[in-house]
Amino acid sequence: MAGFLDNFRWPECECIDWSERRNAVASVVAGILFFTGWWIMIDAAVVYPKPEQLNHAFHTCGVFSTLAFFMINAVSNAQVRGDSYESGCLGRTGARVWLFIGFMLMFGSLIASMWILFGAYVTQMLKPRHGYPGRNEFSQLCSKT
Repeated sequence: MAGFLDNFRWPECECIDWSERRNAVASVVAGILFFTGWWIMIDAAVVYPKPEQLNHAFHTCGVFSTLAFFMINAVSNAQVRGDSYESGCLGRTGARVWLFIGFMLMFGSLIASMWILFGAYVTQMLKPRHGYPGRNEFSQLCSKT
C-alpha cells in the first residue's frame, strides 16, 4: 500500500510535507478499510442472528483474512529484499515464505467469500432467503484486500 502513493502528486501546500507522511496516510486508509469490513460483517450478524439466515461458520473467512492482514503487514520490504534481516533461523527466505503464506490466506479467504456469496445466497434466491448477509461477507473481504 505504501508504494501505491509513490507516484501520486499531492497538492502543493507549504504547511504540510506530504512526502514524509506517505506511510502514515497509507496506514490510516488501510485501517479505515479494515474497520469498515468488520463493521459490515457485524451489522449482518446483528440483523440476521439466526443460523438459518446467516451461518455462523461464514465468519471464518473474515477471521482468516484478519490473520493474513497481520501476517502481511508484519513483513517489511527490507526484510523481503534481505537488506535488514540477515540473522534468524531462515533469514530472507523465511520472510518471503511468511509473506507468501499470508497472501495465500488472504486470497483463499477472498475466494471462499465469493463461494459463500454465490453458493449460499445468489443461487438460492428462489427460496425465501435474503442475499444481504452474502453481500456483507464478500464486501468485508473486499475491503481488506
